[in-house]
Amino acid sequence: MHFISYSVLGLTLPLACIATLYERADQLPASTSYDFIIVGAGAGGTVLANRLSDNPGTTVLLLEAGPSNLGVTDAIIPMLPQGLAVTTYDWNYTTTPQSGFAGRSIEYPRGRLLGGSTSTNTMAYTRASSEEWDRYAKLTGDSGWSWKNMQKYMLMNEKFVPSADGHNRTNQYNPALHSTTGMVSISLPGYPHPFDSRIIETTKELSKDWPFNLDMNSGSMLGIGWPQQSIDAFARSSGATAYLAPQYLARKNLHVLTNAHVTRLIQTGTDSGKPAFRSVEYTTADVPTGGTSTGPRITVSAKKEVILAAGAIGTAQILKLSGIGPQKELSALGIKTILNNPSVGANLTDHPLLSNIFYVNSNDTFDTFTMNGTLIAEDIAVWNATHQGPLVDSPLAHLGWARVPSNPYGADTTAGPTTPHYEILFSNGFLSSTTPLPSSGHFMTIVTAITSPAARGSVTLKSTNPFDQPNIDPNMLGTDYDMYLMESAVTAILKIAAANAWKGYIIKPFEDLAAATTPAKLKAYIQAKSATIFHPACTAAMSPKGASWGVTDPDGVVKNISGLRIIDASILPVIPSAHPQAVIYFLGERGAALVKQQYGIN
Repeated sequence: MHFISYSVLGLTLPLACIATLYERADQLPASTSYDFIIVGAGAGGTVLANRLSDNPGTTVLLLEAGPSNLGVTDAIIPMLPQGLAVTTYDWNYTTTPQSGFAGRSIEYPRGRLLGGSTSTNTMAYTRASSEEWDRYAKLTGDSGWSWKNMQKYMLMNEKFVPSADGHNRTNQYNPALHSTTGMVSISLPGYPHPFDSRIIETTKELSKDWPFNLDMNSGSMLGIGWPQQSIDAFARSSGATAYLAPQYLARKNLHVLTNAHVTRLIQTGTDSGKPAFRSVEYTTADVPTGGTSTGPRITVSAKKEVILAAGAIGTAQILKLSGIGPQKELSALGIKTILNNPSVGANLTDHPLLSNIFYVNSNDTFDTFTMNGTLIAEDIAVWNATHQGPLVDSPLAHLGWARVPSNPYGADTTAGPTTPHYEILFSNGFLSSTTPLPSSGHFMTIVTAITSPAARGSVTLKSTNPFDQPNIDPNMLGTDYDMYLMESAVTAILKIAAANAWKGYIIKPFEDLAAATTPAKLKAYIQAKSATIFHPACTAAMSPKGASWGVTDPDGVVKNISGLRIIDASILPVIPSAHPQAVIYFLGERGAALVKQQYGIN
C-alpha cells in the first residue's frame, strides 16, 4: 500500500566503516571459506546470520541482492516506509491478472535491501494465535513448532521498549507476556490519534463482536487492541538494525555481501544417493528487471550448508532455476530437472486487503502533511531534532481481529475458534494503493484484510533468465469463500462506523464505499479496490519427514537433497492469521537452533 508517497531517499553512509559489510565481491577476503552460506537478508536470513556466527569458530556468508539499509531515511522513519516502493530498494514485482480483482494486476513490493521486507513494511508485530502454532506442529509432525515450545524463541526475538512519548502503558498490553532482553525492539504507539478513545469506546458499545483485547500476542487474538510495532521508540527496528547491528558485523567470522543477486544453486555431488547443493552462483552486476547480465558469475561454496532465506517469491524462483521443482515446468524451459518436486512454487498464499475510507470531522489527520510537502518536511525536521511527533509511528493505529459468525462454504480455514478469519486496521488518514489521494479533505481508513483465505496460487518461471520476474499468481479473492469473508468484514466495519462512539466524528463513507449499497455493488467495489497486504508465503511448505507432499522436512532441510535448507516464509504450510514478520523471525530463531544442534555448534 502506498501509505505516504513523500520520499526522502538518498542519505547514505559509507560501507567502509563496517568491517564485515561488503558491497563488491572483490572486497571479500580471498582466503575465506564458509561453513554456511545464507541467501537473503530478510527476517529469516538476518537471524540465521547472527545466531550461527555467535560461535567464532563458525564462518558465515550472508548474500543480499539489494544494497545496504544504512542511512536510507525511508527505512528509518516509521511513517515513511512506502516511499521505498518502486525504487532500487524494491524487487518491483507485479502479479498476473487476478480474477478476484476483476482482472487487475497489482504491484507486489518486496524489500530488496538489508533487512528485506522488515526494512520496508509497516512494522506490525503479531505472534499469531496459539492454535496457529499448534496446527504447524500437527501438520509437520514436529511438536517443536507448538505454541508452548516456541515461547523461548519468541522471547529471544523480542525487546519491549518504551514508546516515543514515554506515556503510561498500563492497560495497553500485558508486560508479563513479553521480553525486554531480545533483539528486535517492540513498542506501543508513541503519538496519540484523535480517535483513540472512540476505538476503546467501540469495544464497550460493541463488546459482543469487538471486545477489548489487552494483548493480541497472548495467543488469543480476537477483539480490538493497541498495536505492537517493531519500532525502537522513534525509529524502525528491523532484521538489519537488530541482528546486523555494528557489534555483530564486527565479528570476523561473519561476512555480509550486498548487491549479490543469486542466479542459481549448483549441484556439488551426491551424498548417500541424494543430490548435494552446497554451491551458490551469484553476480554483483546491476541488472534491471528483465535485463540480462554480461558480468561474471561468481561461485562460492559452503562446507556444511546453503540456507535459502530469499522469501516466498525468491526462494521458489531460485529452486526452479537450479533444477529443483516440477519437471513439466522445468523441461518446458529447457532446465535439467535434478529433483522433480511439484510442490515447489505451489500453494502461494497471501492476505487480500481493502481500504475502506471515511470523511471525518477533524483537522488532526495525517492527510494534513501527505497533501503538503512543506509540512511533511517540517515534521521530518521535528523528528530529526526531537525524535517526537507524528512520524514516530507507522500509519497504523489499533488492530482488530474477528471471525465470521457462520460459514456457508464448508470447512473452516482457520486453526481454531480463537483464530481470526479477518483483520481490521484503523488509520488516521487516507490510506489506499488503489484510489488516488484527493487534493484536500480529512479522512479515516478502516482496512479489512482476509487472514485465513482459502485461495491458493503459484510462483512459476517466466524464463530461464534469473533477472526476469517470475509469474506471481497469489489468486487473490479467488474463491467464493474469500469473497464472502471480505464482504462480511466490510459489513462489520460499516457497523462500527455507525456506532454511537463515532457520532460527530465520521461524516460519511468515501465515494466508492458510499456507492456500495447493494450486494452486487459491494462485490464490484471489493473487486475494483482490493489489493494485498504483501504477505506472500507457503511456496516451499514444510511437511512431515517421509511425506509425499511438501518441499522441506520440519527442520527446513529440503527433501531428498543434501546440504540445502530453507528458513523463510515459504516453508509455512499454511499462512498465519497474523502479520508474518514476527512469525518469520521465530522461524529463524528455531531454525538456527536446529542447525546448531545438527552440527554440534555451541
